[in-house]
Amino acid sequence: MSIAASIQEVRQRIRRACEACGRDPETVTLILATKTVDPERLREAYEAGATCFGENRVQEALPKYDELLDLDIEWHFIGHLQTNKVRDVLKVATCIQSVDRRSLVDELDAECERRGEGVDILVEVNASGETSKHGCAVESVEELLEYIQEKEWLNVRGFMTIGAMSDDADDVRASFARLRMIRDRALKQGLIPSDALHLSMGMSGDLELAILEGSTMVRVGSSVFGERTAE
Repeated sequence: MSIAASIQEVRQRIRRACEACGRDPETVTLILATKTVDPERLREAYEAGATCFGENRVQEALPKYDELLDLDIEWHFIGHLQTNKVRDVLKVATCIQSVDRRSLVDELDAECERRGEGVDILVEVNASGETSKHGCAVESVEELLEYIQEKEWLNVRGFMTIGAMSDDADDVRASFARLRMIRDRALKQGLIPSDALHLSMGMSGDLELAILEGSTMVRVGSSVFGERTAE
C-alpha cells in the first residue's frame, strides 16, 4: 500500500473512532512518527496531506529538517530528550512532547531564554506505571507542574503518554483514561492554563482506544510507513 493510501486509511480509522464517541474528527491531529524514515518518504507523506511530523531522535531530526526546509512542516519531538540535546532540538521542534523531569525543564527554560523565544511543551506521564517507560510518575505530576509554573519560557499545552503494553484493551484504555483524569485535575487546580487541553496518546495499534478517552493527538508510524527495519 502506498504512503498516501496508508494515510487515508489511518484518517478513516480516526474518523470512525470519533464517530463512535460523538467527537469531531477535526479535534484529533495526526502526527506521523518518523523515526528511521528517510526524507524522501516524508516528502511523499507531506504531498499526501500530512503536515505534522514527530521525531524521536535529535540526531535524525536535524538533517531531515534541513532537507525539508521548503515544506511547511510542524515538527514535534516525541522521544526521550537528553539535556545535552536541548539546544539542537529547539532548532527544529515547535513542541516538545516528552518533558518529564526538573533537569529537562531547567535546561529548556534556560535555552529558550538565551534564544528569546518560548516553546510549547507537553508533560510526559508514565500513566501505565510500567518500569520500561519514560515519563513522570503519576504521583509526581502535580509537583512537576508547580515547578514548571515558575518558568517563564515554557508553555504547557497538555500531556503525553504511551498506552499500557498489554493485550487487554481494558488495561490499555485505563492508562489513557488516567492521563485524561490527570489533565482534568490539573485544570481544576489551576496548575495548567485553561487552554492546555491536549492529550497526545494513541499509536498505530491503539489509537481508537485513545480517541475514546479523549486523545487530541495520535502518533502513528508503522501504519503509514510499515514496520521499522533499522534502529
